[in-house]
Amino acid sequence: MNEQESAQEVLRLEGIEKSFGRGKRTPVLRGLDLSVRTGEFITLLGASGCGKTTTLRIIAGLEKADAGRVFLAGADVGSLTPDKRDVNMVFQNYALFPHMNVAANIGYSLRLKRRSKADIQRTVGEVLAMVQLSGFEGRLPAELSGGERQRVAVARALVNRPKVLLLDEPLGALDLQLRRQMQLELKRLQKQLGITFIYITHDQEEALTMSDRIAVMRDGRFEQIGSAPEVYDQPKTSYVAQFVGSANILKGTVCAGGDPLVFEHPAGRVRVQNRGIGVEPGEKLTVAVRSEYLILSTENRDGEEGLAATVTEKSFAGGQLRITVALAGDEETGIRETLVASRHGIDSSLKGGEKVRVNWAEAAQAVIVDREKGFSSSS
Repeated sequence: MNEQESAQEVLRLEGIEKSFGRGKRTPVLRGLDLSVRTGEFITLLGASGCGKTTTLRIIAGLEKADAGRVFLAGADVGSLTPDKRDVNMVFQNYALFPHMNVAANIGYSLRLKRRSKADIQRTVGEVLAMVQLSGFEGRLPAELSGGERQRVAVARALVNRPKVLLLDEPLGALDLQLRRQMQLELKRLQKQLGITFIYITHDQEEALTMSDRIAVMRDGRFEQIGSAPEVYDQPKTSYVAQFVGSANILKGTVCAGGDPLVFEHPAGRVRVQNRGIGVEPGEKLTVAVRSEYLILSTENRDGEEGLAATVTEKSFAGGQLRITVALAGDEETGIRETLVASRHGIDSSLKGGEKVRVNWAEAAQAVIVDREKGFSSSS
């Protein structure tokens, strides 16, 4: 790490490991490494049980790592208690004191620090204005909507202006419409304050909408860390491709190298972006392609590139038409791909049982996510 990168870094995890249980302990985190920049909005995205919340609790000091180190602003904070770390956390259930009004909830930590009454009142007012709740000081949590309680929880976490704010699925209890509204509010607030947000969710759309970077977790490890476009359009593994946006996965063989390379599937041949990977004819590959990039054609000329398939299902999903096709040529595995495109991008007259050819406009729209050497060509 050079000096410039170090100056921008607010948090670093080095080799974090954690196991739970007695006797034969179950590993939850397996050597996590992460560098977070000042003012960054980074999301830990993954399925339930992958280790997201445990990671946040170790950063906050609520759990102690079995191995590894946590650095905050360059200082090792592994031995510090939560109150000694310049970090605050927002929980999914908000954890507001039900008997305290909004002002008392937000100012609680300031009172513990023996700040003056006037200073507390001023600071609480400033934070309430940030979260657009001015005038709500005297209300109890039970008198607030879900979105308002969520804003109070954020305000309480921000009142001390921490270096890092940790948010553990704070929007999970909200309905879809309010959830989307609060996504924009949190992003606006984060940019306004310039505070580093580390956010947890299992909702891919939420992660893609809000994040500067996404760290996709699987079984206690980071599967891929990158910007939202990188993770979505250039997934490094089949797990990332399927978890973030539900890409179609195709297994086949390299028929001809180069960039783009020719990829052979039992249903036909297509072109795939190489990305500089040194693949050879005969090598087995797994390729991912987003459903919105797929093109279905009823024309089926001999020798034409594309995958032969049969329409098995068609459904309407708001602004999209969802087509399911069964790819030809691999009856043993029974491969079925779900193809999604805008309703204007797919012929709405397609019917179940109709033969189609599947392709994509550009080779770069299909990416290699897994590879396995040592196989002979099937061509």
